[in-house]
Amino acid sequence: MRDAIVGDDVFGEDPTVLELQESVAEILGKEAALFVPTGTMGNQIALRSHCGPGDEVLVDRSSHIFNYESGAAGALAGVQLHPIGGSGDFPTAAQFASAIRHGYYWETPTRLLCLENTLNKEGGRILPQNLVADIASVAADRGLRLHLDGARLWNASVATGQPPATLAEPFDSVNVCLSKGLGAPIGSLIAGSRDFIQTAHRFRKMYGGGMRQVGVVAAAGLYAVRHNLERLAEDHDNARILAEGLEPIKGIDATPERAETNIVMFDVPQGRALELVDAFGAEGVRVVPFGPSTIRATTHKDVSRDEIQRAVSSIQSVMTRLA
Repeated sequence: MRDAIVGDDVFGEDPTVLELQESVAEILGKEAALFVPTGTMGNQIALRSHCGPGDEVLVDRSSHIFNYESGAAGALAGVQLHPIGGSGDFPTAAQFASAIRHGYYWETPTRLLCLENTLNKEGGRILPQNLVADIASVAADRGLRLHLDGARLWNASVATGQPPATLAEPFDSVNVCLSKGLGAPIGSLIAGSRDFIQTAHRFRKMYGGGMRQVGVVAAAGLYAVRHNLERLAEDHDNARILAEGLEPIKGIDATPERAETNIVMFDVPQGRALELVDAFGAEGVRVVPFGPSTIRATTHKDVSRDEIQRAVSSIQSVMTRLA
């Protein structure tokens, strides 16, 4: 970051940003990419680039776009989100197909389908690629665009052994994050065709994402994609060890086989998630509530195997004391 060569990225003159965009576009098998400050901005720029005010977007009910982006789709793009499926299950191609509007003038026109891989709210589960292919076929048959929130697509790639470009291939646009398991301090990219990225560039400016000498940050992103992809397997191993350690603790319901990547969801006694998050935090274990009785833990490059074991011991101690 210190040694990054910088320029004015608003004018497309930052060489480090350009190198990052070209590298990620190549990794994802897309024509072009655009650097943005956050994953939420990347998703919202994609929605605005694909749709107009009054359009409808079909999304997985568990998706980040639907649950955790502060209503931005309606507030910024003027689009309506139509959630598909139920909690705990992947939405099917048939469910998406049945939700597409018929085109009557009194209906909200369906323009875009969105998927997420891995699914944050469902504990980092990997979206099966055969399901993606079925949903992509529905979109193509009905003339709709397909967007992927791939904030943790890198994790899905490492866990399945499928290249990121293979996982991204069915989608018209893809959003990937550098600041999750890859360890960069900030940044995401959206990728797609050159025409799509040209449109997205304008909306990045409109949404306040045009930055100047941002190569200092893009340099960290370049390091992340060049050095930290394969090591995500360590995070996946640590997540399974964490889930296995939590499973026998009285008062905790953890399912190790659902820890497919770097996220562990576990249930606690009814209504006590916030209390326990604070209690675990006092012991140095930082987790977040995902409901009144559900807690999420994530593993990443700054959490060692020894620290996983210490976390299990600390959580065991808290649960024994509070019992």
